[in-house]
Amino acid sequence: MLEGVEFKAADYGDEVARILALDGGGTRPMTLVRRRTPDVREPWRAAELFPHATWPEAALAGLYLYFSRWDEAHETADSVQNPNGYYWHAIVHRQEPDAWNSGYWFRQTGRHAVFPRLREKAAALGYDAGREWDPFAFIEYCESARKRPQSDEEALAMRVQLAEWQLLFDYCARGRGR
Repeated sequence: MLEGVEFKAADYGDEVARILALDGGGTRPMTLVRRRTPDVREPWRAAELFPHATWPEAALAGLYLYFSRWDEAHETADSVQNPNGYYWHAIVHRQEPDAWNSGYWFRQTGRHAVFPRLREKAAALGYDAGREWDPFAFIEYCESARKRPQSDEEALAMRVQLAEWQLLFDYCARGRGR
């Protein structure tokens, strides 16, 4: 379990918890470059999985990303024309890895509501995010870390990326009131 982030898959309903349980329950470190995960072939529908979500399609993009279903994550994020979809789109490209394209989508995102908490969580994990979360600095950090497999830098980047995924997923799946 990630230190400092209280992520409980059951908070998103039985079906989402069942899906996340296929690979770490939403708590496994997120790789810096897309990878193959358990083959999940069942069709997912945002409205069914996230019936009470403020942004169900954005939450679905995050679920696809967690399972490295890159094409589905990309397509779904691309269909969400708001900062949440842009943020998922940026993460997808950061993991591609395509730093320039990721930066483009972070520019579209602007200052996202999860940035303050992400900065706090990242700092608690040991990543010096400065006074404000800087997604462009984190892109650079991930680019450097992925070139050093098995390093402390890579492990930290993966933990921070998981905190980012959890915070953004929660924000999209449960909405503004959280």
